[in-house]
Amino acid sequence: MSDRPNDFSELPSYKASRRSLFSARKFALMASVVAGLGVAAYGLSPSNSPVDIFTTTAHAQVDKQVKSQAAQPVGFADIVERVKPSVISVKVNMKEKVASKDDDNNGDSPFQPGSPMERFFKRFGQDGVPPGMRGGPRGGGRGVVSGQGSGFFISADGFAVTNNHVVDGADKVEVSTDDGKTYSAKVIGTDPRTDLALIKVEGRTDFPFAKLADGKPRIGDWVLAVGNPFGLGGTVTAGIVSASGRDIGSGPYDDFIQIDAPVNKGNSGGPAFDTSGEVMGVNTAIYSPSGGSVGIAFSIPASTVKTVIAQLKDKGSVSRGWIGVQIQPVTQDIADSLGLKKAEGALVAEPQADGPAAKAGIKSGDVITSVNGTPVKDARELARTIGGFAPGNTVKLNVLQKGEDKVLSMTLGQLPNTVEAKADIDGGDKGSSSRGSDVPRLGLTVSPASSVAGAGKDGVVVTGVDPKSAAAERGFKEGDVILEVAGKSVTNPGDVREAIVAAHNDNKNSVLIRVRSNGSSKFVAVPLAKS
Repeated sequence: MSDRPNDFSELPSYKASRRSLFSARKFALMASVVAGLGVAAYGLSPSNSPVDIFTTTAHAQVDKQVKSQAAQPVGFADIVERVKPSVISVKVNMKEKVASKDDDNNGDSPFQPGSPMERFFKRFGQDGVPPGMRGGPRGGGRGVVSGQGSGFFISADGFAVTNNHVVDGADKVEVSTDDGKTYSAKVIGTDPRTDLALIKVEGRTDFPFAKLADGKPRIGDWVLAVGNPFGLGGTVTAGIVSASGRDIGSGPYDDFIQIDAPVNKGNSGGPAFDTSGEVMGVNTAIYSPSGGSVGIAFSIPASTVKTVIAQLKDKGSVSRGWIGVQIQPVTQDIADSLGLKKAEGALVAEPQADGPAAKAGIKSGDVITSVNGTPVKDARELARTIGGFAPGNTVKLNVLQKGEDKVLSMTLGQLPNTVEAKADIDGGDKGSSSRGSDVPRLGLTVSPASSVAGAGKDGVVVTGVDPKSAAAERGFKEGDVILEVAGKSVTNPGDVREAIVAAHNDNKNSVLIRVRSNGSSKFVAVPLAKS
């Protein structure tokens, strides 16, 4: 190749392209001469000398094509060589507990009972565990259980990131580096809500480490997953970013990057690198009906990792802001019922008594539309935004309250470590349809809550549901307690009917109902029957 920086004339691909184009030119010229149009093939310059249009145009096109190909990576070897030493294999040992009837037959689950990851896999696997992720016999005695995962160094002095579910409950943690050496590690802090953990390896200050990316990946970007699948050690797979902002139902802060790079058991806690060698996310979960990779994996974004790890390093735990409300998405039906132009914001199902929101004047049925002037797209975004503030910070919320825009200021509390929801209905006598009263436009039969044992004093209890009704389609069931209809509190079937009639007279196509079900409140928009 010539020493000139932009001279591609010696490249084999360039020569082949030139030969192909010259042959095409000759063929086109012959065809033109046969047709009596030879001059059109060459054209004439102002001096009547022939100009090789084919050669001139083709030369520029080939130059552009070859330059473009030269700018693209032929493979990922250079990137892998640079980043792979920062990735570690994580092995944990933990004491096995005695199985009990409360384990719900999930003794071989790799995740803690009730954890966000167990709830996620319960949706896609059997008995709370996806096929292919079982770790062997568990329960029925005491012993030592070992597990494996992945991680990566984030500093030269031995701080490393992995998943909470990899090290949760561990008595002993060991890490193996890319050069085959093994070190003991201690758990600095964990955050079950985001499934992140920070561990520390002592004894060295020259560990190779990876940098967390500052930017947000785009859908279609290349991604490299490096980890310890099935205990095989440093393994690299490649794919693309398939989607972003994924909610997999593992918790209120779901904001996963979806990738199609093959990820398997043992990759948990490992990094997902971009083509600049920075960590765009931490691999944490897969969707796998078969137990192996099917091209759907989920990574925690680097932006979340930075925030969480900083707090874990500082104090070993994560403190999040809290306003004390039950919230839900604003669906199109709910937006129509409230007279909203767009199905955006977070609908307050119920403010917690004496919580920051209740003290600031937020009420059931309010829609929170922005925080400190930044629009809130949906309920998940509100949870993530508030959770990103430290307790004690003051925020301003834009709230739509009974059709009026308000700006409310409040000081954030601290999110409790555990939030228990207690059902107000004990499952006792819920009454019978003969005691209730029909609400034909909804397909429900209801009775005053005060007349049903265990239902409390507020609202009306659903004692019957027409299986063909819109209410049944929206999930209403016997034992649910209706607290409000169209923004009005109800205590008897007559109140419900009056609210329905008022909504009908206002030409509403649906009515918004606040219902308490399974211990929590929510709003449901139910279409009104025509008859």
